[in-house]
Amino acid sequence: MRAGNEAPEVPVPVRILLVDDQPLFRRAIATLINEQGDLTVVGEAVNGLEGVEKAHALTPDLVVMDVEMPVMDGVQAARLIREQLPAIKVIMLTVSEDDDHLFEAIRGGVHGYLLKDLRPEQLYDMLRSVMRNETPVSPVLASRLLAELRENPRSRRPSPAAPEPAVSRRELEILQLVADGLTNKEIGRKLSITEGTVKNHIHNALQKLQMENRIQAAAYIVRQGLGNPRRR
Repeated sequence: MRAGNEAPEVPVPVRILLVDDQPLFRRAIATLINEQGDLTVVGEAVNGLEGVEKAHALTPDLVVMDVEMPVMDGVQAARLIREQLPAIKVIMLTVSEDDDHLFEAIRGGVHGYLLKDLRPEQLYDMLRSVMRNETPVSPVLASRLLAELRENPRSRRPSPAAPEPAVSRRELEILQLVADGLTNKEIGRKLSITEGTVKNHIHNALQKLQMENRIQAAAYIVRQGLGNPRRR
């Protein structure tokens, strides 16, 4: 029982840095985020270079970054933040559907890649999912990424010297479903296990493969020819 004079614990909100060169959009996003009790904007930047500088100064939990900006673009800034401040998570929020930007950002270790046509509720859910160590990607972009890997022979054929996967049979099974585009909840329902168990398996597999996120793991599955036949 809680002592009478003991105050209830208040969750610490996720501290967010916004990096976008459009003041009106940036202010609108900040207003929306600050309406959520568990999310708060602690700083804003107008380009990638300023974003890197403010990331060092403010050490936020999460950086929400545009792609196309002056001085330094978001992909380059995200890479620098991930290299210099690995504890900070970075998510791209952009109008750009350019495949090169998507692939570069994923290779740079970003934790999500979203288009700006999201509804506010979707944005909140995506930001929270990043802090649960998930990797949100707009469905159209996720499909494009995995389709590119599947259709490019050099990407999908395993190397003759490719090592056996270090993951367990169950972890491999779950990563195959990740590569098929299923969410944690869908994977849990399909395999009759809890969503928490799915998350634990993915976390363990990422550690074994020395990868940052589930998109990189899905790319690994496709490149090594370990995926399931495509489902329809």
